[in-house]
This record gives sequence, C-alpha cells and structure tokens, in this order.
Amino acid sequence: MIVAEVVGRTLAALGVDTVFGVVGSGNFHVTNALVDGGARFVAARHEAGAATMADAYARVSGKVGVVSVHQGPGLTNALTGLAEAAKSGTPLVVLAGEATDTRSNFHIDQSALATAVGAVPMRVDDAGSAIETTVQAYATAIRDRRAVLLNLPLDVQRADAGAAPDAAPALPARKAGTLARVWPDGGAEALAWMLMRSERPVFVAGRGARRARHQLEELADLVGALLATSAAAKGLFHGNRWDLDVSGGFSSPLTAQLIRDADVLVAWGCSLNAWTTRHGALIGPDTEVVQIDLDEESIATHQRVSLGLVGDVPEAAAAVADALRPTGSRPSDPVPRGYHTRALADRIAAERAWRNVPYKDESGNGRIDPRTLTIALDDLLPDERIVATDSGNFMGFPAMFLDVPDESGFCFTQGFQAIGLGLATAVGAALARPDRLPIAALGDGGALMGIAELETVVRLGLPMVIVVYDDEAYGAEVHHFAGHRLDTVTFPPTDLASIARGHGCAAVTVSAVSDLDGVATWLEGARDRPLLVHAKITRERGSWWLEEAFRGH
Repeated sequence: MIVAEVVGRTLAALGVDTVFGVVGSGNFHVTNALVDGGARFVAARHEAGAATMADAYARVSGKVGVVSVHQGPGLTNALTGLAEAAKSGTPLVVLAGEATDTRSNFHIDQSALATAVGAVPMRVDDAGSAIETTVQAYATAIRDRRAVLLNLPLDVQRADAGAAPDAAPALPARKAGTLARVWPDGGAEALAWMLMRSERPVFVAGRGARRARHQLEELADLVGALLATSAAAKGLFHGNRWDLDVSGGFSSPLTAQLIRDADVLVAWGCSLNAWTTRHGALIGPDTEVVQIDLDEESIATHQRVSLGLVGDVPEAAAAVADALRPTGSRPSDPVPRGYHTRALADRIAAERAWRNVPYKDESGNGRIDPRTLTIALDDLLPDERIVATDSGNFMGFPAMFLDVPDESGFCFTQGFQAIGLGLATAVGAALARPDRLPIAALGDGGALMGIAELETVVRLGLPMVIVVYDDEAYGAEVHHFAGHRLDTVTFPPTDLASIARGHGCAAVTVSAVSDLDGVATWLEGARDRPLLVHAKITRERGSWWLEEAFRGH
C-alpha cells in the first residue's frame, strides 16, 4: 500500500466509523482507504461544513471526529470549523493533503494555520513513520481533547508503505504528569468541608461533566446543591427537580437569582467564562468559587477561585461524596439541607422554565413573536430531539424555549461565535443520533451563509426540521448599532421557503401560530424529506441577552 492508504486504514482500525469531507486530488486515496476500511464517507458541499459536521458528530457520539480535505484551499475553507473545534476542545482529526513545493499554487504554511487557530499540527514525514504518526494524531485528539491537523505531503502520500495494520494499533502511553487524574492530597476533603458548611450551594456542570450526571446528582443530594449547566452541557440534569437549566445569558430570572445568591459555587468541567457567568455578574461578591477540571491551565482563567482542583469530574464527584459519608457506609436517602426545601422545589417547577415567564406577545403585521413561535414548536415537536443552533440575535430563543431530553439533545458550536455553522452542526449531530429528530435553528444570515449544505441534508435523507428566524438582517448588528446607518446589515425579503423547495425540501412560511399547521402535517406524515420553517419574526427589539454578550466586545 501507499502511505495515503496506510493512513486511512490505520484510522479505520482505530475505530473511525465516519469521515466527513470534500474530496480532491490531495485527499482522494486517504479517503477511499478509510471507506475501504469500513468507515462511512459523508460528502459535504463546503469544507467549513465538513469540519463542523465532524465537530458535531464528535460532540454527540463521544468519538473522534474526522474530516478529509484537499491541500491549500481545501484547508483554508475548513479553517472556521477547525477554529470552532479547537476552541471547544473537540477531539478532531483533519486529514489534509499538503503541497510542500513552494512553486505550487496550493502551497501555504498549513502547520502555521493550524497553530494560529489553536489546533495541533502534525505531519507524516515518511513511509516508515506513517502508522506511528497517525496513531499519535488520533491519541492526541481523543486523550487531550484537541483538534489535530495531520498534514499528508503529496510526495510522501505516494510512497510505498508496505501493509496496513491488521488490528487496532496500541495507543501510546500518556506522558507522566499530563492530564492528572489524581486529586491533590486533601482536595476531596477540603471541598467536602466547604459543601457541608454551605447553606446555598450550586453546581455548574460544563462539557467536561457530560459523563458525570449520576455522580453529581448523588453529591448534590448529600449537600443540598442546585444543578445548572453551561450552554454546552444543556440538558444534563433534565428531569431532576433541582435542575436550573443553563447558567449565563440564557438563564431565566429565577435561575439567575438562585445562582447569584449561592454561597458556594462549584464548576465541574466548566470554564466559567463570560457567557456562563454574565461577565461575572452571576457570582456574588461573597461567593466561594471552586473549579474542578482535568486541564489545570483552565482553572481560574476566567474567574477568581477559592479552591482549584485537577481531576476527572466523575471520579472527583465520587471522591467528595465518599469523603462525606462514614467509612464503609452506602448511599441512603438524603436528608433535606442547603437549597433543598419543598418550597424551593415547588418554585423551581413553577418558574424555572422560560415559557413560564410572562411576556407580551408582539406578533402582528405579518410577523410572529419568536418567543411565541418557539413555545409553539416546543409543544409540536417530539421530545426525542437534538437542537443545533447557529449564532446571531435569534439564538437565545431556541436555547431558552426548546426543551431537550439530555446532554446529547443540544449541540452548541459557539466557541468561535461564527455565523453559518448551524446547519452543518445539525447534520453531524443527526448522523451521531439517528434515533432523534434533528432540529436546526438558524437566523436568515446564517442560513444563507451555510445554504450549500441544504443539498447535503436532502441527499442524506435526513428528516430534519430547519427553523429559520428571519428578521431580514444581521439582527445583532442592527440592535447593537441602533442610531447609525444600517443599510449595510439589512436586506430585502428572501423567499427561503422557495429556495428550500428548490433543494427538495418541504417548506412552510410562518407569520402566525396558525401557519404551524403545516409543521403538524409534516410530523404526521412520512418525514421522507426535510422541512424548512421560514419564520418571519418580529424585529423591533433585540434580545436582552445579546446586550450582555456585547459587553465583551
């Protein structure tokens, strides 16, 4: 086999079952080798879409995402998706052909590009190291949760490399001292003491806690803690009576109040960035902050901490719970304490959800209030769903008003805040969980920017609901720069429903709740093609949470 084939076969042997990409001459052989090894190839229409699909697939499936692109422009097209994955700590491997001849039109410094966006560059330098380097790239992605660019020089790809591995190669041993899983001496006991004397503890779980629901709920019951998540882990505690949903810009008034009043706030695998804390406003002046993370460098990066501990979240939560129990005892029914009172449980049930917060419906004049629209969709759409959102003025509405069944129900590629990735996100999430209804929530700007992947949705036969919140503008800029000339960020009406039908979708235009009958009809039917909901939303005011967001600009 040639090197390109050995690289592809090695990744397949390591367990890669799906690869996204756009195939050109520089990645033709490596992609086919992956397919020959048993992986499914998903062809995107643009490399940014391919990278984002792989990112979303990794987030929802828990596997390494793999994307294959051509040298030069294939990689530059994928850079936005790669930057998103790198900023979000997604395990991702990008396979890219590389033109090393400086006279080639395709030649650029691809390793420098990867470094610039926070990814890890690697290169297959020769036939003899092809398998070892490929395994190292895969291990770096899955163990260190990094986005990796594996450069495949064109001349090296063609070299004879012998046979591919018959079985999965062993992953290299982790270097001593990296990603420590052992708590510092006394760490569990120190946190246990803080929680036992706390009267109002709150846990905020991030992406690093997505495997720790059971352990965190058990510990929360022991100490009377309320449970919240970052947006990236939305749904983790769904169904728990102490679930506050998302901490940050998407918090309901009750959630914000209870988090702000905490005397101890523990961040589990959560960076406590400006989005999750409303630029620190959700952390009270006397709140003791504790941060537990597998990555030591992330501790105290965004907020002051009273105690910072390095550890794997499920193991850490279990260790603290053990420190709270007498030696040899087993878990028992918790004694109510801390925030756990019947009165507060009743209040959370009545007030926590955004749909229970009163508002004035501003629908009219051929436009629907996005809150009214989203609540109606929440009632219509099946509970077993995956919601993927794009970025923009609209994005709070699906995040705040669409319920999700668990942490796999919300795919939030917002680490880079790029518009146009939402539809591709929904594709990757849908392929990771084909048992659920995928819902793509987009603004009109992001929908048109990523419109090429609408053909991909149709071609793959995904029964997707694509909701476009159309205010005929880049709404964030319209409201942020009110009072200035806005013709650069506003646009004439676009018939998005007709565009969708031209791609092979079903489509409905919605300007009132009654127009959603078409959605009900589609749901009751065969769902043999995607449905685009072109929602003409009111646009007189911006999202209040967006004002918070722009404070960081």
